[in-house]
Amino acid sequence: MSILLKNATYIDWKTLAFSQVNILTEPGNDNLQFIENVEDTQKKPGVEVLDCKDKLVTKSFGVGHHHAYSALSRGMGSPSKKPENFYEILKNIWWTLDKCLDSEMIEYSALVTAIACAKAGSTFIIDHHSSPSSVKGSLEIIAKAFDRVGVSHLLCYEISDRDGNDIAREGLEETESYLENHQGLVGLHASFTVGNDTLTRASDIMVHFDSGIHIHVAEDLYDQDFTMRKYGKRVVERLNDYGLLKSPKSILAHCLHLDENEKDILRNSPCRVVQNPESNMNNNVGRFNGEFLGSNIMLGTDGMHSDMLRSAQSAFFTGQGYDSISCQSAYQRLRNVNHYLYGNNFKGNAENNLIVLDYDSPTEINQENFYRHFIYGLNSSHVNDVITNGKLIVKNRQVQTVDEQEIYKESKRYATQLWQKMQNV
Repeated sequence: MSILLKNATYIDWKTLAFSQVNILTEPGNDNLQFIENVEDTQKKPGVEVLDCKDKLVTKSFGVGHHHAYSALSRGMGSPSKKPENFYEILKNIWWTLDKCLDSEMIEYSALVTAIACAKAGSTFIIDHHSSPSSVKGSLEIIAKAFDRVGVSHLLCYEISDRDGNDIAREGLEETESYLENHQGLVGLHASFTVGNDTLTRASDIMVHFDSGIHIHVAEDLYDQDFTMRKYGKRVVERLNDYGLLKSPKSILAHCLHLDENEKDILRNSPCRVVQNPESNMNNNVGRFNGEFLGSNIMLGTDGMHSDMLRSAQSAFFTGQGYDSISCQSAYQRLRNVNHYLYGNNFKGNAENNLIVLDYDSPTEINQENFYRHFIYGLNSSHVNDVITNGKLIVKNRQVQTVDEQEIYKESKRYATQLWQKMQNV
């Protein structure tokens, strides 16, 4: 079915030029059609009309770093032993949770994540998955769940030696199997949980499939200290020595604790760094300063939520007095996910991925002041409709592709099972 957005105020996501237009999207056509003759078009069979009078239409967002596997943790109780540092947060919470996931829990984690992303205006998710007790086929489960909702994706499995050689091998095999038939990345947990043999095999897979890596880098000083003690070099230096930073598809999440040489390496590398401000503050690991990297920064959520407007605003506010970030550069970091996807020819990021914003501002909004509205006014509650690949997946703030309430009913049941399992690990 074609979709006609009539009477729209269209904002070009690259130039921020405002224009009053009628937009037609059609299945199989990645481009937007700006039309004059609305009366004839809306009478054609198979055309759904959305009246966008007094609404803003622009390109949808993408999540630069997500953890759908954490979706069923919302409201979960505290661990029996309170974590005293970042390593204990990982060990006592997230490494306990991921080991308890089964295929049904993975599926519903992905479904609720895709729903949340879509309703917040994101139609593309770059996800970093972990389920050591249910590795085989896990990426396919997530892909199918995202597809059901209508959200495009770039997935990877978090390969790690922390659960032993057999699980690391399963992670490598799952990665190879998935990349045979899908676009994706080679996921690694972090330098301090990935040995040299596993790193070598991951590098070989990356080269073979012309892919990139997706890894946590220097999120906490523990990563640097461990890597220096065991391997005699810092994290970015180690990854660089294995050729993992040569690909423009490679994504490094966090990058909080880097020295000048590491910053130099990244400045001269085509890979992307993803900032996750709320996660960093929540884990008390430090604040991000992207001044050294310029425009090569994307934004993610690190599984904290699925709202990229919120992430961009958090990046701006937490960066005041610390990071060289402005309203404009916060917007650019958000849009760098779209640029990354375009630059690497990943499917699912077409121009006909749109959001309709019902933003009834008490003040004028235009090209000159859009950045300030972006930081101080817009939020995900303004997302009214979402179109992905020419298909309407959210209409009047309601998901159209799946039964949201039925999925939430089931997800509550699986979350209860997950929390109970975690008590026995």
